[in-house]
Amino acid sequence: MLTIVILTKNEEENIVAAIQNANKVSDKILIVDSGSTDKTVELAKANGAKVVYRAWDNDFAAQRNFALEHIDTEWVLYLDADEHIDDQLATNIKKELQASEKEMYRFIRRNSAFGREFKYGVLGPDSVVRMFPTDLVKWEGKVHESPVGNLPVKTLQGFIQHYTYKDFSQYLSKMNSYAAIGAQNNKAKNKKVSVIKDFVFRPFFAFIKMYILKLGFLEGWLGFVLCLNYANYTLNKYIFLKMLNEEK
Repeated sequence: MLTIVILTKNEEENIVAAIQNANKVSDKILIVDSGSTDKTVELAKANGAKVVYRAWDNDFAAQRNFALEHIDTEWVLYLDADEHIDDQLATNIKKELQASEKEMYRFIRRNSAFGREFKYGVLGPDSVVRMFPTDLVKWEGKVHESPVGNLPVKTLQGFIQHYTYKDFSQYLSKMNSYAAIGAQNNKAKNKKVSVIKDFVFRPFFAFIKMYILKLGFLEGWLGFVLCLNYANYTLNKYIFLKMLNEEK
């Protein structure tokens, strides 16, 4: 059997649709809430989900690993509240569960933001490993976390549709938050900052990667702006780290 885990914090606009979509694959839904002050928890319970609470401490991996303590099924699949599985992926997930191979499963994710879907650059399609045996994999990384396990990885056909940032201010807020958490993660690893390398070269190559190598220029002016902001996010991450390292 499969449990689908959804992390939440004030997701009342998304949670009902998220649970209904997840039910295409499993009726066992676990919500890990980090202190919603809206109707997220109430709506989740009303739609048949189990809800557990863990205080937010800027550690996405810890939040996801906490969910594993509350799962009694052989398999677990993680979704965000703004992610939906398409019909083809749902069918293929069910087939793989019947086969019961001990593997980690990668899904293609299409990103929609600001009322449009992106094909290139910063918000172009990516892939995420989200389904695996419950007792064989753990998550690592405070931000941009990933599951780690000694299992082969298989990509399934179909996709997750990711309905992300509604407006540009939300995008900027999230990127600043990720930069701060990333800096704290690097601080915990005792990483140091090189002004030339981390303030100049890293942001420059971050822009080149997204704008040229990942074809962000094909998204027009907005693709250009997103690539610039990705470079700025990279710079901010190391500015935050520099400041943390110099705190007394």
